[in-house]
Amino acid sequence: RCGVPLPRVGVRGPLEPAAAGRQPEQVVAGDEEQGVAGGCPGEIVDVGAAARAQGGAGEERLARPGPGRDPAERAFIEMADRRVEHYLMGAVANWIRHCHPGLAPLEQPQFPDFGASQGEKMRGIARWLDGELARQPFVAGERFTIADITAFVALEFVRGLMKYRPADDGLAQLQAWRDRTAERPSAAAIP
Repeated sequence: RCGVPLPRVGVRGPLEPAAAGRQPEQVVAGDEEQGVAGGCPGEIVDVGAAARAQGGAGEERLARPGPGRDPAERAFIEMADRRVEHYLMGAVANWIRHCHPGLAPLEQPQFPDFGASQGEKMRGIARWLDGELARQPFVAGERFTIADITAFVALEFVRGLMKYRPADDGLAQLQAWRDRTAERPSAAAIP
């Protein structure tokens, strides 16, 4: 059983304890009081990011100037970016790969049922992200970070290829965030 003491970080999201490197049955009562990675169902700790925040692997990278004011904030931003990349971007990519007719020659065989399930998964993750953006102005908190860039790219792929708009699913916060992000000079430069 994992017993690495880590700071208690409550992060709500679409992940289960297994995502923290442990099986759900390994999450036992008292873990959160002991500060052990894993938390409760529906709460996760990115073990790698938290370990780096405490000076584990990658300490030198997190110690140098970059996004975030300190190692803990840099680790949180990295965790937020990973969540967006692995869950939102991953679902977008699979939805497009298996449902867009233009990719049929490249993706052999295409699995339309799997692709459709990934589209639904992407919508669920978009609902989660809409909730986060109702609480905070950006994906990883109070300022624009790489997590926002990753989320914006994912939404632009699915907007262009699958004609998905968060507003069509009633996700007003996500749509407003996407529209604000699209107005940034770096995003506006994209044709």
